[in-house]
Amino acid sequence: MAFLKPVPSAGAEPGRYGALLILLIASYLLSALVKRHWIEAVQVVLFTVAVLLALRSASIPRRAVRLVLIVAVVGLPVMFFLSFSTVTGDAGSGIADLWTALVLLGAAILIVRRVLAFGTVTLQSIYGAISAYLVIGFMFAAVFAAIYHFYGDQFFRPGEAASTQTFQYFSFTTLTTLGYGDFTAYYSSGQSVAVLEALTGQIFLATLVARLVAGFRSSADRQG
Repeated sequence: MAFLKPVPSAGAEPGRYGALLILLIASYLLSALVKRHWIEAVQVVLFTVAVLLALRSASIPRRAVRLVLIVAVVGLPVMFFLSFSTVTGDAGSGIADLWTALVLLGAAILIVRRVLAFGTVTLQSIYGAISAYLVIGFMFAAVFAAIYHFYGDQFFRPGEAASTQTFQYFSFTTLTTLGYGDFTAYYSSGQSVAVLEALTGQIFLATLVARLVAGFRSSADRQG
């Protein structure tokens, strides 16, 4: 249980986010390079591990830690089966995608809360900020996939392929407001979530980057 022991205070250490960042990058590369049905099931596992890594560095009560552990232990095998099995069909895949989105939402909240609470800028706080940004992109990709599965395998405009890779590509281009236009949400549900993601990306950068800059200036002033 030492792996998940929360840090004692916000002023001591910002957490250790290097392993989390590596895991997220590896997950993205894996999904980009491996175009198989089972990649969604693998990502369910990887993202659950991601939230546990975020939990390790979070300063939260032990009861909350135990609750998250119980939910992860119970939910992971069920969602792995739903995302991997072809028996449950689109409904099972959609439920697994929603689970993934909620897991990643929890990870993003834990990371951002911890980074904002830290008074100075360190390498770990930068790792944490980048990790949170990636987590948000993955989270919205899972929401887009859930919409796709619940709406009869329809999300993009006709003729645009829908897969784990395209949802993540569309999510990150939306989050960063690049908007290449090669993939477009066709229905109002997807369009609404895409707008929400674009707003989240802008607010995230304005809030967290500003906090990191303020912490950096504070550290420079103390050193000066």
